[in-house]
Amino acid sequence: MAVTITHVAPGSIAEALGLEAGDAVESIAGEPIIDQVDYQALTAAERFDMWILPKQGGERQRVRVEKEDWEPLGLTLDQSIVSSPRPCQNHCVFCFIDQMPPGLRRTLYVKDDDWRLSLMMGNYITMTNITDAEFDRILRRKVSPLFISVHATDPQVRTRLLRNPRAGDLMPRLRRLKEGGIRFHCQVVLCPGWNDGPVLERTLRELAELHPAAQSVALVPVGLTKFREGLDPVQPYDRESAAALVDWAEERQKEFLERLDTRFVFPADEFYCLSGRPLPPDESYEDYPQIENGVGMLRQFETDLRYAAEDFPVDETPPRRLLMACGTSVAPLMRKWCAELAPKGTTVEVRPILNHFFGESVTVTGLLTGGDLRDQLQDADCDEILLCRNTIRNEGDLFLDDMPVETLRQALPAPLTIVENTGEALWRAISGQKGEGK
Repeated sequence: MAVTITHVAPGSIAEALGLEAGDAVESIAGEPIIDQVDYQALTAAERFDMWILPKQGGERQRVRVEKEDWEPLGLTLDQSIVSSPRPCQNHCVFCFIDQMPPGLRRTLYVKDDDWRLSLMMGNYITMTNITDAEFDRILRRKVSPLFISVHATDPQVRTRLLRNPRAGDLMPRLRRLKEGGIRFHCQVVLCPGWNDGPVLERTLRELAELHPAAQSVALVPVGLTKFREGLDPVQPYDRESAAALVDWAEERQKEFLERLDTRFVFPADEFYCLSGRPLPPDESYEDYPQIENGVGMLRQFETDLRYAAEDFPVDETPPRRLLMACGTSVAPLMRKWCAELAPKGTTVEVRPILNHFFGESVTVTGLLTGGDLRDQLQDADCDEILLCRNTIRNEGDLFLDDMPVETLRQALPAPLTIVENTGEALWRAISGQKGEGK
């Protein structure tokens, strides 16, 4: 179980203790090192012993460490302790990956359900693949906060939704997390007729009983593509049902705010787009605990956009005709923002792109593909086409359908500018200022 040291930071505590690259760490505070979570947790203390296997061979050595609490030790360990993400063992009725067409790049089909990625990156986990021994390690390491896909607290409903017989033991584990001092954020992917109505009422009631360990609950509408052959029937939300959900959730927010001093439950932006209801004000999202889950992202975007227009004013530009390509759900808001804020001399056409690749029920900008953009922008009559960066992967080179960005650029009738997904970046793009913003 010894892990090789690959680098010792100059001037660090580890260097002062005589540790060198090539030595191996056998244990810290009497425990073996399974992964980076163990290393970070065990080296956070002020005093502990390490057992080291010297690179030159010989007997193992005990090294006593004394430092400030949370002061870095200064070691980089061999990347072999960074294992592959632990795979999901569920077959959720709403799983988006199960609704992907065949033939795309392999990474798009990876289903991870790894509590370590939940801690480090905010990924949502169901906890159905965590053994009792691993759960005990979570409690020992005080892993907090976690991001947990709840979907329903009713054991039978959750088992049916996740199609996993282990899905029903969620609440006992959530109570143990609370007892262990671990906090967590929750999400509920809402599938009409499956986990809404009284089931949702129960879910919120039981999660609220775990507050403050349970920090927040995001309500997210189910996303359905056209590739559902052989899958369980699930109905999407429409304007009327989305509006009803928003009304219901905002009433619950008032109750929770009075009782728990937090609104606790937060509908995703998509519910407001679907229903046509105005976005809530900034204060309604509190400290934006679920923004990476699409809760408050549009409100923060608009706020940043308006601040940027005030901080970097441009009253007039040379004549410029811009086209903003985006998903159909955000298009009405984008039209409103651009009409109100575009400088004199600049016109912005907002072009909603229908998602033919996944199906027109998929309306978010981030799931647009190169092919749909190419096909629906052939008649663009403008000086420049703007597109948010969240349509392409982190490397900045491919759309979801594997079309390279450069291929799209060559096929369009006007130059394409990829805009960072921030309000400031959009303002700089439409006002003609240099710089990508935040």
